[in-house]
Amino acid sequence: MSSQRYIAAIDQGTTSTRCIVFDAAGSIVSVAQQEHAQIFPRPGLVEHDATEIWTNTQQVVRDALAQEGLTRADLAAIGITNQRETTLVWDKATGEPVFNAIVWQDTRTDQLIKRLGDVVGQERFRERTGLPLATYFSGPKLLWLLEHVDGLRERAERGEVLFGTMDSWLIWNLTGGSDGGRHVTDVTNASRTMLMNLETLDWDRTILDRMRIPAAMLPEIASSSEVYGTATGELEGVPVAGALGDQHAALFGQTGFRTGDIKSTYGTGSFLLLNTGEKPVQSKHGLITTVAYRLGDQPAVYALEGSIAVTGALVQWLRDRMGIISKASEIETLAGSVEDNGGCYFVPAFSGLFAPYWRSDARGVIAGLTGYITKAHIARAVLEASAWQTREVVDAMIADTGMELHELKVDGGMTANNLLMQMLADALDVTVVRPMVAETTCLGAAYAAGLAVGFWPDLDSLRANWHRAAQWTPAIDDDRRRREYHNWKKAVQRTLGWVEEDQPPA
Repeated sequence: MSSQRYIAAIDQGTTSTRCIVFDAAGSIVSVAQQEHAQIFPRPGLVEHDATEIWTNTQQVVRDALAQEGLTRADLAAIGITNQRETTLVWDKATGEPVFNAIVWQDTRTDQLIKRLGDVVGQERFRERTGLPLATYFSGPKLLWLLEHVDGLRERAERGEVLFGTMDSWLIWNLTGGSDGGRHVTDVTNASRTMLMNLETLDWDRTILDRMRIPAAMLPEIASSSEVYGTATGELEGVPVAGALGDQHAALFGQTGFRTGDIKSTYGTGSFLLLNTGEKPVQSKHGLITTVAYRLGDQPAVYALEGSIAVTGALVQWLRDRMGIISKASEIETLAGSVEDNGGCYFVPAFSGLFAPYWRSDARGVIAGLTGYITKAHIARAVLEASAWQTREVVDAMIADTGMELHELKVDGGMTANNLLMQMLADALDVTVVRPMVAETTCLGAAYAAGLAVGFWPDLDSLRANWHRAAQWTPAIDDDRRRREYHNWKKAVQRTLGWVEEDQPPA
């Protein structure tokens, strides 16, 4: 038997970076994690220090191996999964970022988006990219950098700087950095830039011309499961062999390989992905068309996605900004101390509303406040916000595809909250299922890397690893469900139009 018994997965997330080592059964062997700073220059602006993230990445890989006394010789491959749309430009010669990474939640491109939409509006690039014009995506963030960082456009045209999402940044650094590092991204991350053509799976020259983005700075688009290069430094010689945006990785880790398979991940935000097979489905109900994954030279598999900006981040806000709880796990006990929300609804449109609304003018509201409301009711409304936002996305998926939802597979840190899982089952009127390994994002990246190097032979071997850990069934009646959903929708309406245009498009 090979001495290479494990796969390492790096999960570069919005709030932290982790390394998880998996064995052939898809079980977790070791975990290491480090948070990084959230930089808020002004309201609506969110940045990360990419150098800090690379330093943390190296540390968590070291720590995860050291926990079990492993070395690079024990690893068959490394897979990467990452926060998507977060945008970075760095110097090709020195590896120095030219600006902080602009995070997916950041709304600084709001006016630029209006300008790009011109008379066509939100739908301008949707047919080519599957995406509505929104502050969420990487292409407009890159354009903002080219327009606001002195001399950057000229440097980009001379080929002196590189653009990438966090997968590209890590792969480039892992495989040598300025000394021959591979500048590559996978189709799932590329499909979130608003610069890739969904049909050709290549950069769309028409859009690059419209946005005035020099092609020389863009990474090569590869599949989600292939050897991009071999690591240097402490991981010398280990193949870097898989990359998937975090939500695509979660679908893959949930073994969502069949058309109609659906999963929802609960982290900083929440993201539902529905496998639609080898043909992209254009949404008419506010969803995103995206690439689910591509294995080697096989045809790409597509998905419909419903992106929710704020779910777990709302619990963090309650802890860090309001001080209502001192750790995230306390919210379940606090919310469970009351039987209902007391008529209170919390719509966390902190950076506008994502699917299915795509309204950057929305801001958060707590509606239905009376003197009766306690912090326990607010805690309950915070959890219910995740459930009702999920319901809105599921309704859109049903409208786009005509499918029926019978079961929702869930994953991510928030799934440890049993009260929230019950709220989900109640809101959707379906069974909610949590797998044995809830860290399916990392698992999906490990699977992609392992397939590329033959550590796992095929998709069936991955399906055999999936096991049900817990499930929740609906426990409220239809009348209550309808009434609560109706009130939630009323609260959403009260978020819209809060940000008024304070300047004409540039």
